[in-house]
Amino acid sequence: MEKMTVPGIMGMKEKGIRIAALTAYTYSMARILDSAGIPLVLVGDSVGMVEAGYTTTLPVTMDEMVYHTRAVSRGCRNALVVADMPFMSYQVSVERAVENAGRLVKEGGAGAVKVEGGVRTAAAIRAITGIDIPVMGHIGLTPQSVHRMGGYRIQGRGRDDARRLLDDAKAVEDAGAFSVVLEGMPAELAREITAALSIPTIGIGAGPCCDGQVLVLNDMLGLDCDGRPPKFVKRYAALAEVIKGAVAEYKEEVMDGAFPSSEHCY
Repeated sequence: MEKMTVPGIMGMKEKGIRIAALTAYTYSMARILDSAGIPLVLVGDSVGMVEAGYTTTLPVTMDEMVYHTRAVSRGCRNALVVADMPFMSYQVSVERAVENAGRLVKEGGAGAVKVEGGVRTAAAIRAITGIDIPVMGHIGLTPQSVHRMGGYRIQGRGRDDARRLLDDAKAVEDAGAFSVVLEGMPAELAREITAALSIPTIGIGAGPCCDGQVLVLNDMLGLDCDGRPPKFVKRYAALAEVIKGAVAEYKEEVMDGAFPSSEHCY
């Protein structure tokens, strides 16, 4: 697989090739995704929830995103690495947005950044793309807007809300974004938005008609120990149980003296 680029991702829509994207937060996982041929790896601010135990993505800092982006970038030889811009890294001013996007590229090694919001963040997207940093948009259920939305609620169900999301999608495209995540919306609306845009749409909880799909790696691998995943998540493995079993076996062997055995000694 050749190194994936922004034009390469955009070209996949033109060729009708579906884009399989996943999140990653560590070097080791990034290497696995890269070796499996995933073309786009997102360093999501979801790291705050799945790795740090926060209840929302809001506490995640720029320094934390730079750290995780740097680790993932080292693990991806071929995939395009896109880094989330965390809460308050782009909302304060256009100048701050440009500066923080630059940090994710310069310090983190990202090939692009992701910005939540549509019409209201178009100016920031335009400024960031204006200095040649590619931007992925993100509309619909935007986790950084959890308080305004009153929780993680499906967006775009009513006619007015659907029109608003279509306007958001067009604003993101007009501002220069190379792609846009569509999260938590009816499948028919996602289909309409995908048909209306020339840039690729990446769905998460938005049905099958997007140009690609993205899932949180921990969700699809079944790495969470409790709770049920969202409806849109398909679990491709149950690694939490596998890991717990391995750890329990290790504990037992240490306690009864079976490990280390002679084959593990110098």
